[in-house]
Amino acid sequence: MKPAVKEFHDDTELMAEVRRQASSGISKHDLYVVSHDDDRTERVAGATDANEPADLNELVGTRYTKKGEELRAIFEEFDFSSDEASDLEEKLDHGKILLLINT
Repeated sequence: MKPAVKEFHDDTELMAEVRRQASSGISKHDLYVVSHDDDRTERVAGATDANEPADLNELVGTRYTKKGEELRAIFEEFDFSSDEASDLEEKLDHGKILLLINT
């Protein structure tokens, strides 16, 4: 089942949302932070103890030469269609940071 997706422009807002989700009973293992910038993703995920795409790279099992390809593959691992994965990756291209919530 596809996770819910929340998009943010601001890292602080995303971190607050992770805390809200965790306090409402969602396991931090079911929360994934995704951005186009690995450093940003690592920083935000680390600050909230949420997961990051690097955790999924092991599941995907493939290394990509282009970040966009890698992100689309990760989204597809979450059962998003190819078109949905492209749309989500485009949001990241525009500086957004996403929170994927497995429920």
